[in-house]
Amino acid sequence: MFRNAMPRYEILSEEAMATLDGGWRRIVSEIGVEFLSERALELFRQAGQKVEDQCVRFDPDFVLEQVAKAPRAFDVQARNPAHTVHIGDDSMVFGSVYGPPFVREGDVRRDAKLADFHSFAKLAQSFDAIDSAGGVVCEPEDAPLDSRHLDMTCALQTLTDKIYMGNVVSGENARDTLAMTEILFGGREAIEATPATISLINCNSPLRWDDRMLEAQFEYSAANQPVVLTPFLLMGAMSPVSIPATLAQQMAEALTGIALSQLIRPGAPVIFGSFLSNIDMQSGSPCFGTPESAIGLLCTGQIARRFGLPVRSGGGLTSSQTPDAQAGYESLMTMLPTFLAGINWVMHSAGWLEGGLVASYEKYVLDVQVLEMLQQEFTPLEIDEASLAFGAHDEVRHGGHFLGAAHTMERFRTCFYRPFVNSSDNYDRWVRGGAKDAAARAADVAQKRLAEYEPPPLDEAVREELEAYVTRRRRELGD
Repeated sequence: MFRNAMPRYEILSEEAMATLDGGWRRIVSEIGVEFLSERALELFRQAGQKVEDQCVRFDPDFVLEQVAKAPRAFDVQARNPAHTVHIGDDSMVFGSVYGPPFVREGDVRRDAKLADFHSFAKLAQSFDAIDSAGGVVCEPEDAPLDSRHLDMTCALQTLTDKIYMGNVVSGENARDTLAMTEILFGGREAIEATPATISLINCNSPLRWDDRMLEAQFEYSAANQPVVLTPFLLMGAMSPVSIPATLAQQMAEALTGIALSQLIRPGAPVIFGSFLSNIDMQSGSPCFGTPESAIGLLCTGQIARRFGLPVRSGGGLTSSQTPDAQAGYESLMTMLPTFLAGINWVMHSAGWLEGGLVASYEKYVLDVQVLEMLQQEFTPLEIDEASLAFGAHDEVRHGGHFLGAAHTMERFRTCFYRPFVNSSDNYDRWVRGGAKDAAARAADVAQKRLAEYEPPPLDEAVREELEAYVTRRRRELGD
């Protein structure tokens, strides 16, 4: 977990915020939001909102009343207390890529396997800059569809001792995640007191929350586990092409989803989610790392803070098919504003490639490299007598050099951040080393990390109980 104590970069004036406020209020009250769940609709009816078929038209003040019940910040416990994280305030928590059905390793692009899922979980464990392996780090096609959520959850719980995300494919899958989390942390009371999972609830934008996501939301919010209420907005497809219209829609969708969590369980932890970019208006393909997405990200951080909510956005997003220069600059175009905006929960921090269709080993390592450098850059500069180093000036005087100065000799091992992927060799040495580019060097790092991986300790009785649960549920599910 990284504490970002730097000032937040805010671009919305008070007048602009007031205009956006009027925009989302009109959407929820005049157009409404669809909830494809009778349980959700009944809660809104009982709360006095206008329900017609599956569309709810909201009193905006009611929405704000519910949102105000959500905590400004909360902790999520890891089974290793050293990896417990704080969500909100000035904290930034980073998770791996989420959801790709494919994997890229070198020049090979292929279907993801359960072995890949395990490998990415091990990489997440091995890098201190990554706080969570995530959830569906990749979709393992060789695991049975009905029960693969059990395999993935068990891997996250045993191969890492960091926080993990819950499965949201269905309410049943959410219940399995909760049951396994109770085993790992010692019961329902323990995880309700301090949450132990985070779960992504995506809006089926525009203006629709679907039944499968809502069933998972009911389970997690009832258990006091945080949910990330996230509008999925690609401007030009799921929202209008203008950034202000998209921000107003995002507010309408996220705030109404958050209101539902508060009706399920008042005070349940939530995160104001945002996945905002645009499409290529020639091809219709999703684009990432665009100037528009960066502007939307900066605005989102400011908007969430206005409502007193933790915020999710950003990541190392790119449309590139390989871990090349395009992948690098597009990812930085997303990750830099993530830091500037002070985003609290950052999914897709490492490994995202090809618009989220691919989890890449090389890109994972390169993203962690960038993440470490940004964390160093956003650490406040300390200025004191020691850092002013007058003695070094006094020693070297005019026209000398500082390489051998006492101040340098005392600090040379730690004075600068040392990248673990970059090459600063001269040309001849670089050629002798194989003339490897950044992707090739990243592949070497990934292989070395996996070879050196050691599983974190876990009580054998807990491991056996988890395995027994997975075996029983797999049998019940028919796999």
